Amino acid sequence: MVCFSLYAAARATTQAYRTLLAPWDLTYPQYLVLVDLWVHERRTVGELGDCLGLDSGTLSPLLRRMEGADLLVRRREAGDERVVAVTLTARGTQLRGELADVPRRVYEGMGLDLDEARRLRDTVHGLTEGMRTVTATTRGEH
Repeated sequence: MVCFSLYAAARATTQAYRTLLAPWDLTYPQYLVLVDLWVHERRTVGELGDCLGLDSGTLSPLLRRMEGADLLVRRREAGDERVVAVTLTARGTQLRGELADVPRRVYEGMGLDLDEARRLRDTVHGLTEGMRTVTATTRGEH
């Protein structure tokens, strides 16, 4: 079944990231937060949760640890104090250069070149959206 292969591949990929990120004392979810903030510069906690598929109960402690490690700053919005904005510190921005080799090491570990890795990423995005559609349809959402 395809599901077993996807599960095994996801676990192996997560383990590879765990090993690659260990010298920086980063977890894979922390790395994902950094990657998103390198692209978007500023996000709300809600936007990060949506992007990463994490609820606030999981994301808040993660962000707290990252803030304690001087990787990011959380600030309440002046106009709406319920909204918390997240931005990188200088150290969080600096890590972009230090971790620049991580994606290449992962896709090469998969036996792919850059173009193949991009095609795989697009295929997996399609699979994810298809599964979300199945879930929504099954629940009666549209």
